[in-house]
Amino acid sequence: MTSSLKIDDDLRATIIARPTVILDDKDVMHALIAANEKAMGSNIVDLRGIAMERLERRLDRLEDTHRSVIAAAYENLAGTNQVHRAILRMLDPVDFEAFLRGLGGEVADILRVDAVRLVLESAERAEDDPAFSKLGDVLRVAEPGYVSQYVTEGRMGGLRPVTLRQRAAGDPALYGGKAGDIRSEACLVLDLGPGRLPGMLAFGAEDPHLFTPQQGTDLLAFFAGVFERSMRRWLA
Repeated sequence: MTSSLKIDDDLRATIIARPTVILDDKDVMHALIAANEKAMGSNIVDLRGIAMERLERRLDRLEDTHRSVIAAAYENLAGTNQVHRAILRMLDPVDFEAFLRGLGGEVADILRVDAVRLVLESAERAEDDPAFSKLGDVLRVAEPGYVSQYVTEGRMGGLRPVTLRQRAAGDPALYGGKAGDIRSEACLVLDLGPGRLPGMLAFGAEDPHLFTPQQGTDLLAFFAGVFERSMRRWLA
């Protein structure tokens, strides 16, 4: 004789009345499919079940990709807003001294960097000028060729507009007392116009992952373009 368990009448009535409750429950459907495969035995291949498993795996991968794309979009939007805010703050000052103070203050805070340095190449030693000390520690004047040497670190190859890299420590000649805390930096090469030597804007960060070579540089290149135009007006 054979015997089988009967489903509870109330549960049976509920399932008949609301079948989507079962269909929408992934765990319940997996249990039903597994029970069906077990009842069929090992000699029967359920092609429909195999297809469903493959579709479920593909759906899981698509959901993961979707979440990653959404997260990247939000991150890019946040980065764009951050750079736009920094640019607006950078354009506020009406004199060069306030411009440099803002660069090392609020602009640095908005960009979440720990040090900002503006390097201008010059054949003259501007540090000897008493007025130079009033401009704070943001501005550095270097000899011709310094920017190319610093960015490329003496390696052969073209000078990229934006260089992102991790560091064991910053250069004391550039970052001063903060050099020991610098773990990553962004170097933005500046074209200051015809007849002028190049410059560089350096962002130093204590976070070693804030600037890495794998990151995109479009936003920083845009920031550098706006900064170049501002500097050309100040230099004029």
